[in-house]
Amino acid sequence: MKTPVYLNALRAFEASARHQSFSAAAGELNVTPAAVGQLVRTLEDWVGTLLFVRGSSGKARLALTDAGERALPDIRAGLASLAHGLERMKEAAARGVLTVTVSPAFAAKWLLPRIDRFQAVCPDTDVRLDTSLKPVDFAAQQIDIGVRYGAGFWPGLVADKLMDEQVYPVCSPQLLTDRGCFERPCDLARETLIHDLSMDAQTGFPSWDEWLSRAGMIDVNTARGMKINNSAAVLQAAIEGHGIAMARSVMAHDDVAAGRLVRLFPEVDFASPLAYYVVYRAESANLPRLVTFRDWLCAEALAN
Repeated sequence: MKTPVYLNALRAFEASARHQSFSAAAGELNVTPAAVGQLVRTLEDWVGTLLFVRGSSGKARLALTDAGERALPDIRAGLASLAHGLERMKEAAARGVLTVTVSPAFAAKWLLPRIDRFQAVCPDTDVRLDTSLKPVDFAAQQIDIGVRYGAGFWPGLVADKLMDEQVYPVCSPQLLTDRGCFERPCDLARETLIHDLSMDAQTGFPSWDEWLSRAGMIDVNTARGMKINNSAAVLQAAIEGHGIAMARSVMAHDDVAAGRLVRLFPEVDFASPLAYYVVYRAESANLPRLVTFRDWLCAEALAN
């Protein structure tokens, strides 16, 4: 059975059961009684059983069969859910809601400090943030656009590169003052290293071992230290003086600029093989709100 016919038949069945009359149901649905009767018969043919006992006289000319009685509550609930979903769609369209998925750390350290600038440009667009590290189904969860960190491929999504990234050690100004200075990377051997495990399973994600190797150090024990699975919390631990963090430049940008963190050994250049990408479904590519938000993200990234 084709879906539109199926839905119309269910509506006809529910209305007929409620009114106990094809004629009354037809008045509600703005069709003829014959059309309602035909829809109900189509549904009965499809499920392979009668749903009504038809009477020739009396106030209630239709009576539900046992099969109809059992099915009616679920069908009513389903139709109510569909109606509610349609209302939500209409409300979202009227308000101009844009649903954006980002990681919790990216939201805290990069997007939220800048989102007021987007709202100033697009005051009629309400941004709804979905913060998660887990893969999301854009269609099922009604996600419009997102920012993801990785190698640039997510099945079923367009991925436009937003920002590349460097990785480097950072510490609090107070820790740097207490230590006097860090002259060489080997000075880190006596410090507590803070490890970012947020992308630990992602192939190619830079580690302390890789940075130290790039800096020419191979005898620093990196097995110990503080291990945190959230990039924002990694930076917060460093801000509070708990050790030296391996920072991601995009996440640490504002903290370094504000003096809450100090970058160590800037002469050691280490570009991450991963990057930030704007992701969205191809069929949504021309949605005006999406295009505006994507362009704003790119402009903010260039301004960093």
